[in-house]
Order: sequence, then structure tokens, then C-alpha cells
Amino acid sequence: MGNGIAHVSALSDFNTYLLDLNEDFLQRGLDTIVGNLQRQVKKEKISQIKMDSALGKIKSTTDYNHLSVCDLIIEAATESQSIKEKIFKSMDSICKTDSILATNTSSISITALAEVTTRPEKVIGMHFMNPVPIMQLVEVVRGKKTDDDTINKIKDISKRMGKRPVECTDSPGFVANRIIMPMINEAVYCLMDGVGTKEAIDEIMQLGMGHPMGPLSLADLIGLDVCQDILHVLNKDLGDDKFAPCPLLEKMVYEGHLGRKTGQGFYQY
Repeated sequence: MGNGIAHVSALSDFNTYLLDLNEDFLQRGLDTIVGNLQRQVKKEKISQIKMDSALGKIKSTTDYNHLSVCDLIIEAATESQSIKEKIFKSMDSICKTDSILATNTSSISITALAEVTTRPEKVIGMHFMNPVPIMQLVEVVRGKKTDDDTINKIKDISKRMGKRPVECTDSPGFVANRIIMPMINEAVYCLMDGVGTKEAIDEIMQLGMGHPMGPLSLADLIGLDVCQDILHVLNKDLGDDKFAPCPLLEKMVYEGHLGRKTGQGFYQY
């Protein structure tokens, strides 16, 4: 998600820093950006000149202090509230007082993240969909203290990135994941209970419901560990066991079969 957001940011003529924990992670992210831009050039979506310009706008770093010049930070770390809170505390102390701190979280409370900063009115959810360069939606999530100026700026920036911002309020899973994760979870139950093969489950949802991708293929794309994390948040924060992860999903995560990123999920890659 992080490299995808950097991709669309730079392609939209924003000067962009890509920050990660170490140089290996950064290089992997940059290589992905280059590969995705090359595909866009090959499909004649963008020109080679536009690709070169975008790459020239990206700087990579492992030093948080480099972000002190940024007007907008978009955090896309793993779906852990404690990790995100640590990042937001660091950003709050480093960034300009008028900088906006956004999170790409799939389910964690925007209000809770805002509370660890001194600028809750400038903390917002900016939830991109995967794959970021292709999907149009940005869920714009208003925390309890997010002000209108921040909302309007994020909507404008999203549009400049070629996205369609849609606003919702701060609730576990927001709209997208509160609906899609129970569907994915139920598809895993269907597989576990022998209702259909993985191919049949996906094809039925594609042909019958008009989904571009079946729920098990989608889970592999998202990452089975991410799906499990989001379901745990929904289960805990909404207090409803209908969101409890399917035992088969938890077994696959425990065994390290996380989907596309590990080469093995419900399908092999």
C-alpha cells in the first residue's frame, strides 16, 4: 500500500518521500513502483516522460526527520494500533504544526490515533484501496475532532491523485471493510465446510454478484494476516462474534500462508 500511495502521489506531481524501516524495504518498494509505472507506459496510460518525472519526485529515506518539510503524511504501516500510535507520536513531534497526519488504516479508530497527538483536528483517515494505482476509491474518515478544513484538503488532494474521495465517520472497519471482511470470512467458512471449491466460490461471486475478483482471491491480494487483523478489530470493537475469524483463516496465517506476498494463500502464486 505504501509504495502504491507514493506511486500515485509522485505521478500527480507531488514531491514525495517514501519512508520505511530499512534500505532493503525501501528498494523493494521502489522496484515495485518502477515495475508498475513501466506497465502503465506499456499500456500507453502514461508517457515515458511522465514516468521519468514521477520517479524524479520520489526520495527514499529511513530518517523520520526528513519528513519535517512535508505538508501531508500518509501512514501505511501494519494494522497494529500500538505501532501506528508510536508513528503518530513521532510525526506529531517532528512535523510542522499545520501538517496533516493521515492514516491508511483499514479498521483502527482515527479518533484513538488522534488522541496521541497535539493536533487531533488535523488527523484523518485516508483509506486507499488495493492496488492503489488502479482503484479509484479513497475512504475519507473523519475522526471525532477532525476539522472541515482538513476534510476539504484531503478531498482535494485525493482528486488531484485521480481518486474519488467518499466521506464516512469513524467506526470500526469504516464502510468498506465492515462489509467486505465478513463476506471474505464467510467464503472461508464455505471452503472449510466443503460447500464448494475455492475456484467455485470465487466464480459464483464473480458471475453471480458481478465482483471483479472472488473473495478468496481478494483475501490473497489483501493478505490473510491483514484480513485476520481487521476481523479481530471488528470483533473486539463491535462486540459481535459474527466478526470472529474463521478457524481455517487463522490456521493459514499461523502456518505463514498469507497470500500473494508469500506465494501461497488459498491459491499458489
